[in-house]
Amino acid sequence: MSTNGNGPGASKMTSSLKENLLDRMRNTHQSSERNRMARSEREMPPPARRQQARFEDLPEYKQVMTQKFASEQLGIANPFYRAHQTAAGATTVIDGRKLINFASYDYLGLNRHAEVLARARDTIGTFGISASASRLVAGERPVHVALEEKIASFYGVDAAVCFVSGYLTNVAAISCLMGPKDLVVHDEFIHNSALAGVKLSGATRRLFKHNDVADLEHVLRTVAGDYRRIMVIVEGIYSMDGDVADLPALLKLRAEYGFWLMVDEAHSLGVLGKTGRGLAEHFGVDPHEIDIWMGTLSKTTSSCGGYIAGSEALVEVLKASAGGFVYSVGLAPVLAAAATTSLEVLEREPTRTAALRRNGALFLKLAKEAGLDTGLSSGFSVVPVLVGDSLRAVQLSNDLLAEGVNALPIIHPAVPEGLARLRFFITSDHTEEQIRRTVTLTAERLADLTARNFGLGGIDIDQMMKALSAR
Repeated sequence: MSTNGNGPGASKMTSSLKENLLDRMRNTHQSSERNRMARSEREMPPPARRQQARFEDLPEYKQVMTQKFASEQLGIANPFYRAHQTAAGATTVIDGRKLINFASYDYLGLNRHAEVLARARDTIGTFGISASASRLVAGERPVHVALEEKIASFYGVDAAVCFVSGYLTNVAAISCLMGPKDLVVHDEFIHNSALAGVKLSGATRRLFKHNDVADLEHVLRTVAGDYRRIMVIVEGIYSMDGDVADLPALLKLRAEYGFWLMVDEAHSLGVLGKTGRGLAEHFGVDPHEIDIWMGTLSKTTSSCGGYIAGSEALVEVLKASAGGFVYSVGLAPVLAAAATTSLEVLEREPTRTAALRRNGALFLKLAKEAGLDTGLSSGFSVVPVLVGDSLRAVQLSNDLLAEGVNALPIIHPAVPEGLARLRFFITSDHTEEQIRRTVTLTAERLADLTARNFGLGGIDIDQMMKALSAR
C-alpha cells in the first residue's frame, strides 16, 4: 500500500471528498430552494392563468404596420434601409446607379484611403478578424494600446479607452461613473445613447434648452438635493442641427458649479479646429479642462467603436468597472488598426479638414441663398434642411434619389412633428459641382411639393382611417 499520499488510495479519497462536498452543496441549495418556495406559497395566492402576449398584438408593432400601410396607400416609397453596393462617401451606388451621396459620416474621405486599407489587410493577416475575448481576460492586442495612445496624444490628454460601439461607450461610461445619488444635466437634444446611459445609472436627470448656457445655469442654480456627483453632457457638433456647443461659456459654469463636463465629439473630431482636433482646438481651450471626451470611431476615423479620453484615473476606473468594457469582447483588431491609421493620416494632412470646412460653408451659403431653412447649422459637417411635414420630407428624399442624390429624412418621432428635415452630411471629397447641383435640386423639389400641398395637410384623414379599419 502506498503511504506517500500520491497512490491509488489517495486518489480515491480525494474523489470521495469531492463527491461529499458536491452532495452537501446540492442538499443545501435544494433545502434553501424548498424553504423559499414554501414561504412564497404561504405568502402569495396561486397566480391567475394569463395569456401570453403575441408580438403581433403589441401596439408598437401595430404602429409600424400602420405607418407602412399609410405609405403604401399614398404611394410613398420607404427611404430607409437603402442598400449601398460600394463604400459610401461623397458618391455611392444604390440599385446599380451612381449617386451623389450626402448620407455618409466619412467626413474626411478616409474610408477608402490606400494606407488605411493596407494597414487593415496587414492586421487581418496577423490577428484575424475578432479579438475573441474580453480584453481583461484574453482579448488584449497591441493594436488596442496603440489606438488608445494615439487618441490620447491627438487630444493632448493623459489616456483613453476604447469600446466596441459608440452607443455602448455612452451607455457604459455614464452608468459606470454615475449612480442613484447623482445628477446628470444634459442638452435637450443629446443623443439617445447618453439618455440610455443616464437611465441605466439611476441618476436624477435634468435637461436644459438646446445649446442655451443661460438655461443650463438656471437649472444648476435651482437644483434641489444633495448630490454626490454632477455631470453635464453636451455635443461638440449636434448631429440633428449642426450647431456647435459654446465651450468657453460651459467652462465658466464648470468653474463656478463644480460639475464634470462630458463632451460628445462623434461629429466634431476631425471636423472642428485647424488640424481637426475638435472642440477644444476650435475655441483654443486646454483639453485638460474638459473632464470627459467621448467620441465614435465610425466617422472621421473610418472604423467602428467608441472612446473615452481624459485623465489616467478616469480611464483606469472605466477599464476596471465599466460593464461595457469588462464584460464585452475587445474591439476587433482590424478596426483598431484602421482608426489609428486614419488619425495618422489626419495628422499629416490637415488640409482634409480645411476642405471639409470649405464645402460645409459653401453648402450652407448656397442653401440660404436658395431660401432653404437650414435651422441652427454652423455649416461644418452637418447641414439640415427643415421641411416641417414628415411625409413631405420623405417624399423629398425620394424625389432627390430619382434625380441622383442620396439624402435621408429625419421624421417624427425622432424629431417633433413640424420639424422634419433632410440631413446633409458634408465630406471633404464633395465637389463644388455636386454641392451646387444638390442645393438647386433640393430647392426645386421642395418648392414643387409645397405648391402641391403634399404632406399630412393634404391627406383625407377620414378616408385613410376607413381604409385602415377595413384591413
